Amino acid sequence: MDLRTFLMPVIVLVIWTLVVWVWMYSTRIPAMIKANVDPQQAVNPRGGWRDALPKHVNWVSDNYNHLHEQPTAFYALMIVLAIIERSSSVALIFAWLYVGLRIAHSLSQIIGNRVILRFGLFFSSSISLIALAFCAIV
Repeated sequence: MDLRTFLMPVIVLVIWTLVVWVWMYSTRIPAMIKANVDPQQAVNPRGGWRDALPKHVNWVSDNYNHLHEQPTAFYALMIVLAIIERSSSVALIFAWLYVGLRIAHSLSQIIGNRVILRFGLFFSSSISLIALAFCAIV
């Protein structure tokens, strides 16, 4: 399989992470200004200053953080699969499934933050990641 085709899910998830980054700052900075939050208060990321911001603003930044947690394992796994030449069409299907579910997870958290829906999407994406890991060892 063409390596560019195989690594396209990685590129898409990185681009999605950057979209959420823009979304985060385009909502957070105006909200901080409106709430008269001194930027230095952000030195404590879980400080009370977050309470001064609308919940939906915090949901975006929380999701941005989530995109730097489990997806790091996805990135590493995809690179390993490419290096050991296990870039099969089955692995590619699981990779795209993972990316699609992570994007859906982001949107569900940012737009409505229904925990049961988020959990279902997170759980499903985790199963996709596990299946992708099995592609590396089979």
